[in-house]
Amino acid sequence: MTRITGKTRILFILGDPVAHIIGSALLNEHFAERGIDAAVSPLHVVPEDLPRALDTLRRLRNVAGFGVTIPHKIVVIELLDSIGERGRQVGAVNFVRRNPDGTLHGDNVDGLGFVGGLLEAGVAIRGARVLQAGAGGAGRAIAFAMAEAGAAELTIANRSPDKARELAEAVARAYPACRTRAGRDDPSACDIAINTTSLGMKTGDALPLPAERLGPAAIAAEVVMTPEVTPFLAAAAARGCRTVAGKAMLLAQLRAASDLVGLA
Repeated sequence: MTRITGKTRILFILGDPVAHIIGSALLNEHFAERGIDAAVSPLHVVPEDLPRALDTLRRLRNVAGFGVTIPHKIVVIELLDSIGERGRQVGAVNFVRRNPDGTLHGDNVDGLGFVGGLLEAGVAIRGARVLQAGAGGAGRAIAFAMAEAGAAELTIANRSPDKARELAEAVARAYPACRTRAGRDDPSACDIAINTTSLGMKTGDALPLPAERLGPAAIAAEVVMTPEVTPFLAAAAARGCRTVAGKAMLLAQLRAASDLVGLA
């Protein structure tokens, strides 16, 4: 168990709810394995309390920073002092560094982590046809990252078509070599099907994509980390598809998040 003292750098992961969060445990293992004197805990912050929570964190001098998860990744931006290039491009932040003067600098390592997790699992992204469910905070980061990694086609399906179109247009402007569009949630012709929504986190959630239309050669990937095998991944596996769990993304994020807060 990590020994926490007055010298230990403290981090939090802000979300609502927090029962599903496993990133704190993995970050604690990451720090312990590398002999870094830091400790992480989830912090349950409801949306209306987010401004007050950040105001408090600014004043806590042994806080190194904090992660940001659902539903705060987009709204937190207006509460920060500065944002990195990826966070600005994506329009969402998932990790924040507290500077010695109490200012807060945020950036987004969701996309880096997701792509890193796929590559570590042996998934070829370059030239792939990708279908993505979701255009929220994680979805924005992953869409940009998949295009940057060389996906040939990216179709974004979202319950709000306008939001999907706005994201598709932004990705197309940034990475014109990737044919990006908003479209239907039909995975029959895709090589990689990605769930970037929270569907699958709660018992009884609908599937984010119709898994029964996946081809057996397709790869299904998740951002939901708890449960580790979501109904979407289970349905895809039953079709003969390879699957990549949300935990793979988180493990690949650890180094980038540690670098951001100065605890590499």
